[in-house]
Amino acid sequence: MRALPRRQPSGRGYAPFVSDGTPTAPGEIDFEQSVEDAVESLPPDLRGFMSNVAIFVEEEPPPGMPLLGLYEGYPLTTRTSGYVGVPPDRITIYQGPLERLYGDDPERLRREIRRVVLHEIAHHFGISDERLLELDRY
Repeated sequence: MRALPRRQPSGRGYAPFVSDGTPTAPGEIDFEQSVEDAVESLPPDLRGFMSNVAIFVEEEPPPGMPLLGLYEGYPLTTRTSGYVGVPPDRITIYQGPLERLYGDDPERLRREIRRVVLHEIAHHFGISDERLLELDRY
């Protein structure tokens, strides 16, 4: 996991992502910027509903877990009045697998980063994988 916040949330219910700010090599896409762009592509009203969630970029998923992204936390639809003092939900986007799968095509890589980010945000909103399949958004 990259360790330092690149920027702090500014009145939003989410931290865009955590990164060490390491620049990319010439010709490569800025992975973290693509993650942030995906979040920023949401309509402002929808982004405004995001609450107590942080987005991280990590190099690789845990060993043996073939993941592109992961949502961990309490979806908005399950939160009750007892949801107090809870650490932020966590959305993790795994850079290594995405770059291995789509890195030979920068535009495709950007699209797939966006797809994974929006998929994990859907889980934050309480939308299950099954429902995403029904909506043809998986």
